Amino acid sequence: MSLNRILIFISTLSVVSALYFHIGETEKKCFIEEIPDETMVVGRYKVLIFDPQVNEYVPTTAGLGMHVEIKDHDSKVVLSRTYASEGRFTFTSASAGEHSICLHSNSSAWFASGQLRVHLDIQVGEHAVDYQQIQAKDKLSELQLRVRQLLDQVEQITKEQNYQRYREERFRATSISTNERVLWWSIFQTAILLITGFGQMRHLKSFFEAKKLV
Repeated sequence: MSLNRILIFISTLSVVSALYFHIGETEKKCFIEEIPDETMVVGRYKVLIFDPQVNEYVPTTAGLGMHVEIKDHDSKVVLSRTYASEGRFTFTSASAGEHSICLHSNSSAWFASGQLRVHLDIQVGEHAVDYQQIQAKDKLSELQLRVRQLLDQVEQITKEQNYQRYREERFRATSISTNERVLWWSIFQTAILLITGFGQMRHLKSFFEAKKLV
């Protein structure tokens, strides 16, 4: 495999997801991101409001904002804050696992159409790092910056591999627990059938003896 293919493969391991969705006045939208531990996540968003006069989405009025709430896999709140109609939020995962990212408008009093369009871009890992800012701050050359990027990518790959091992161990534990429960349930069913059959035989024997058939 050539060096270029290796670099392309490494760069695809970091997560970047961009989308847009529509949201109502009291509606909340949540997204699930599987994030390794000690990984920085940056979310950028922009809110547009539907204008029936022009029949399209336009920039929102002043005062309208978005409330962002992020919880980890244990339902512990990582971030809960209200932002403006356009901006970004940043957090670093303390533990590996699924993180819930929920957004909803801070109020429904500012818009009458009842519908917003939210453009959301979530960047995880080294893609969340602004390397141009780092280059200007630390006065790095192009080669030094590229080495820095590769080191961050290797570190992110290590975190991803550790997280996959964690998922595999959790899946194996779940499979073992499920198999044990299925085994004990089968034994319980067999015991119930044996006890039921034995009781029926005793009842039939008593019935035949009472009728003096045996």
